Amino acid sequence: MSNSLCVVEPDWNAIEAATITAAPFLNGEDVLVVPTQFGDLKLSVSAFGLRIQCGESHDAGFEILASQPVNEPLQYSGDQTHSTLLAGAYRLELFSAPLYFKLYKNDILIQQSATDGHFVRQHRVPPFAKTEKGWLVSLELDHDEGVYGLGEKWGSVNKRGQLVRSYNHDALGVNAEKSYKNTPYAWSPKGWNLFVHTPAPVTHGVGFPQWSQRAYICLVEDAALDMFLYHEDTPAKSLHKYSELTGFAPIPPTWSLGVILSKAYYRDAEELLAVAREVREKHMPCDVITLDGRAWQDTDTRFAFEWDPKRYANPKPVIDELKSLGFKICVWEYPMISVNNPLFETAREKGWLIRDKRTSDAYRYEWDLSPFGEVLTPLPESGILDFTNPEAYAFWRESHRPLFELGIDMIKADFGEQIEDDNMLSFSGDSGHRLHNVYSMLYNRCVYEAAEKYCKTGPFLFSRSAWTGSQRYPAQWGGDPQADWQGLAASLRGSLSWGLSGGPFFATDIGGFYKDCRDAELYVRWAQASVFSAHMRLHGIGPREPWSYGKAASDAVFSALKLRYRLIPYLQSVATQASKTGLPVQRAMVLAFPDEPLSHAFEHQFMCGDDLLVVPCLVPGGKVKYYLPKGEWVSLSGEEVVQGGVYKEDVLGLAEMAVFIRKGKQIELGPEVQHTDMDMSAITHWPAQ
Repeated sequence: MSNSLCVVEPDWNAIEAATITAAPFLNGEDVLVVPTQFGDLKLSVSAFGLRIQCGESHDAGFEILASQPVNEPLQYSGDQTHSTLLAGAYRLELFSAPLYFKLYKNDILIQQSATDGHFVRQHRVPPFAKTEKGWLVSLELDHDEGVYGLGEKWGSVNKRGQLVRSYNHDALGVNAEKSYKNTPYAWSPKGWNLFVHTPAPVTHGVGFPQWSQRAYICLVEDAALDMFLYHEDTPAKSLHKYSELTGFAPIPPTWSLGVILSKAYYRDAEELLAVAREVREKHMPCDVITLDGRAWQDTDTRFAFEWDPKRYANPKPVIDELKSLGFKICVWEYPMISVNNPLFETAREKGWLIRDKRTSDAYRYEWDLSPFGEVLTPLPESGILDFTNPEAYAFWRESHRPLFELGIDMIKADFGEQIEDDNMLSFSGDSGHRLHNVYSMLYNRCVYEAAEKYCKTGPFLFSRSAWTGSQRYPAQWGGDPQADWQGLAASLRGSLSWGLSGGPFFATDIGGFYKDCRDAELYVRWAQASVFSAHMRLHGIGPREPWSYGKAASDAVFSALKLRYRLIPYLQSVATQASKTGLPVQRAMVLAFPDEPLSHAFEHQFMCGDDLLVVPCLVPGGKVKYYLPKGEWVSLSGEEVVQGGVYKEDVLGLAEMAVFIRKGKQIELGPEVQHTDMDMSAITHWPAQ
């Protein structure tokens, strides 16, 4: 099996399946030890279901898990050939040659080793094996079974039929399998959940037909194995259980629910302030303005928490004026230090940078700029901060203090995907391959802790790269979509997929990031859809102010932004619910309506919280196609009651949105304001009753 994505069927005959080599035995009262030729498997059962472990790791130091499972007492009977394990509601049946299992909950079979068979042997695909690349586990898929989760992915939200690799990439868009935010957590509407507790890459053949259309084949690319398998009655309960294990997201500050204005990039203080003044003069609702990468840093010497002295010899008057205009301020960073900055030598001498295995010196990362064209200026060789080194971690966290004391409110924690070379070595002793994914979570954590400690307006950040546990450090945004209709559709799928993977808060680059053709209709539809996302950011290469797209587009977007601000009381309640339950703000139909399978194929429409059904427009001309779930629904205008349980098509005017609320439901609306520091106490209700 290749370390990279592979579409060729592996030689299953060449993979040695695990067998039980001696009778299993209890270690104490809560762990069953199963001897195999690959080492002892350790089986335990807790509130998080069956846990399968083999080999030693130091992953506890990464704190991927937010809760440590408490094992239940086990009852064991049987021998080497066949044995039974009982604990709580679970029963596990183990068989020996090859090793395979059947897992029951309340005497109902919930999952088992893949039954993909062969003419001359029971299993064509090994149920359990160890290969040169890692551990192989094969599970059963029913013929009609969907599978969801596995992080931010741009293709179908249902991962059935896909080959997915849990490996963070600087994806350079939303057009392929590569993505910025991954987690090896998958679940089925039938109730089973699979989570691999690892920092390492994991490859998932989810009914991938070149391997097996009827099996979930999971390759854990690590020397150690730690896997959870549990069952819940509903998708909502599944996500809650996963969030209990890996962490709930804290409630973001109210101002983060307002509009975030950005572009790549405002070139100097004069341009930045001119845009900020114009926003207020035109009464555009907006809470945050962003200084992106090149906006406040010297590209040749970044990143060192320094304002570019050529443009910001004294940034305080600029910050003070933005504050006087009612803005919160976001600044960009990444965890790289240019070799041209004196900080590089300081960090190198102190051992704060990722090391080169070949020289034991600081690794010098060389950027491949060929994909960027004219988008980026040339970037210098850089060191990579080592967040596994406690001193380096503390230095980076504390270095944010002057920014927050100056008045900065939010950090855009960009990149974090650059640890990808086996020549790299961390303070923790991990190779680049093993540290690659979890690095982004450590980076997220460090910056969030800095905001917790020093930010005067509440901790909040945008991170692009994320791993299991990153949801504890909100929020995430969806990378760099192509500025076209396909980019919008893929961004929506990515946001919903991340939400189905335990990440409740997400934003996209409204209008698309690159190849901006100033498509006014696209910009309007992207903004309208984003009204109902957790966070709302206008961002890309080129201006993102509504008036830059012409009067008709500006009027439509202004209407959408005003609605966004009126929805803030509702969004606050949804965010609070997300923090308690793990439910995302944007909920795919399979999550919101698990008992209406007809709705699951409509993968772009979504629920915003419990009550609002949103149908984004994804094509020029305003046509929308959607499935309205059973019941009676009231349209956004409040003038039409629509019967559900049907497929519908409508054509929307430029300022119109296909949004519905269940008849009999009511949501709180706030007043029209320019930003959230204004009086928002006047509450009305929609629909009025």
